[in-house]
Amino acid sequence: MSIAKGIERALERGQSIGCRTIQVFTKNNNQWRAAPLPDSSVRAFHALRSESGIGPIVAHTSYLINVASDRPELYEKSIASFHEELDRCETLGIEYLVVHPGAAVGAPRKQALQRVCKALKQLIRATRGYRVMICVETTAGQGSSLGTYFEEIGLILSRVGNPNRLGVCLDTCHIFAAGYDIRTSAGYYKTFRDFDTIIGLEHLKVIHVNDSKRPLNSRVDRHEHIGHGHIGERGFHHLMRDRRLRQLPKILETPKDADMTEDVTNLALLTRLYNTPLKK
Repeated sequence: MSIAKGIERALERGQSIGCRTIQVFTKNNNQWRAAPLPDSSVRAFHALRSESGIGPIVAHTSYLINVASDRPELYEKSIASFHEELDRCETLGIEYLVVHPGAAVGAPRKQALQRVCKALKQLIRATRGYRVMICVETTAGQGSSLGTYFEEIGLILSRVGNPNRLGVCLDTCHIFAAGYDIRTSAGYYKTFRDFDTIIGLEHLKVIHVNDSKRPLNSRVDRHEHIGHGHIGERGFHHLMRDRRLRQLPKILETPKDADMTEDVTNLALLTRLYNTPLKK
């Protein structure tokens, strides 16, 4: 949901189309820094959240952040910006902050993963006592992006530890583009068995529900409306009927028009799939 004209407006927009959970950026996602949150906006955000019943609330970090970078200036800048976003989430009472693991950009992946773990440990120590949980997001595998395979996400979680502050966000488009086929019953359940074995379903906290414009194993991150991409309705039917995932916040990041009619259409389809028993 857009935060235009105040972050509290995101809750109004979500409430207007029947959302039970929303995701926001707490600042401009293409800028390093932002003006402090106005006290009036913080108060309004808390009041509207209580009134709407929307929750949990998810935030996403700026796309500029890369805690895998081997460039000292970018690495330190990323940590500072990340810390600022954790502060903003804590002020707003946002439960989850989603972050991409970053990109190695020519450096060895093993060393890049070590930098990610170091950064996350540092940030968790620096925000001791905070309630907001960092959720490392699965990625499509474009370029040198980390987190394409469950093994890399699992490695990050095991090395950082602190499961009360670190979890996982699974993006359906990303895992499909990375080669995890969730279109069929067999493929869907194999994917989640692998996730449970390698990472653990107990660490899954947020799901980004997006169809894919590109085919399986394309390594290209391009979101599509539900049922209109290469995953198709069947894959999302399994997702919506999966009792293990019922209580997890599920966020649409599909293409968006100004009046949110496309969001309404996607929400209606997912609700129908949730309410329709799977056929064998």
